[in-house]
Amino acid sequence: MDAPASNHDHTEDEAAVIAEHITIKRDRLLASLTLIAGIGLIFALPFALRAGAEFFLPVTAALVIAIALVPLLEWFERRGLPSALSALSCVIIFLCVMAFALLSIVIPAIDWVALLPERIGRVREALEPVLALVNNLERFVDRILNQLPTAAEGGARTVQLETPNSLFDLLTSSAPHALIQLFFALLVIFFFLSGWTAMRKQTITSRGSFEGALTTARVIQQVVAATSTYLGTITLINVLLGTGMALILWWLGMDSPLMWGGIVAVLNYIPYLGPIAAALLLALGGLISFPDVWTALLPPLIFIGLHMVEANAITPLVVGMRVRINPLLILISLSFWAWVWGTTGALLAIPLLIILKTVFAAAGTPDIAGFLFEQGTLTHAGEEDEEDEAEPPIQPVVQ
Repeated sequence: MDAPASNHDHTEDEAAVIAEHITIKRDRLLASLTLIAGIGLIFALPFALRAGAEFFLPVTAALVIAIALVPLLEWFERRGLPSALSALSCVIIFLCVMAFALLSIVIPAIDWVALLPERIGRVREALEPVLALVNNLERFVDRILNQLPTAAEGGARTVQLETPNSLFDLLTSSAPHALIQLFFALLVIFFFLSGWTAMRKQTITSRGSFEGALTTARVIQQVVAATSTYLGTITLINVLLGTGMALILWWLGMDSPLMWGGIVAVLNYIPYLGPIAAALLLALGGLISFPDVWTALLPPLIFIGLHMVEANAITPLVVGMRVRINPLLILISLSFWAWVWGTTGALLAIPLLIILKTVFAAAGTPDIAGFLFEQGTLTHAGEEDEEDEAEPPIQPVVQ
């Protein structure tokens, strides 16, 4: 009687092993298809975003700004204001801040453009030694090129670039398109904020389980908190840096110090490349404002000193405790979004990286190495709990 029972148990064990083997093969097949589709999406997405920049850029920028304005929206709603009125108040405040920032930069910049032909001689005098070195190098290169064989005659072609004849032509050709995109972005911000409370409630209550609803609520809260914390803190730091730089330039006697302070504050949003561009622009402005080349170098040198203190002491101390990102990820995100959408993409690089990192940390990050070299699926979840118990990352946010 024991032999048939033993054979029956042995058969059940074999069936269980076969079922487990089939399950593993099915999981790896699905993961393989997901990996292939993901690779195709990764290669196609940048070109789609770049080709559709007229649509994707204002929508993405509006969504990032709207997420950053959610704490202000909730503050208004806690005071008893309806959602629509709270959203309208947030949009008005955002417009006022943007108008002040743009007017403080654009109006003085127009004056600088008007004075540039008159002061270009001063810049030439200050850079006379450098220009002489460049001219000598150019003549040397021309002598080398003249000794090389030239192409056949008649093969050369000239390319003529058509540019606007005046600043008025430039404004009339680009302003309507920019205004339409701005109006579209403001509508996205308003409708996102006005429906935020109901949308969040619907998203959480539509989950099929309590655990799913709790995870969804946590991810939404973390995305809003991380994005608004970063943008709010960085904005405060950049405004203080721009104000301090404007006061120093006013004390030095440089023209339009408020404009230069605004330029410094805006460019400081872009890690690595923004401060370099600000220093170069300050050097050009110094050459236009001051007759002495050594005095003209004071504005960029002072800014570099202030930026070193801000980037290595203040920002890691204030931002790094709340939002920690690997500098390599910052550089990759900056390069990617700058290639896709230019300067605006570079400004959005860090907020988008924070949003994606927060979502992946809760939903499960890709585990390509585990999929290729171990018996596992393509993703693994629960990183948020593991990160809380593990030690923090080595590097904070660096600008």
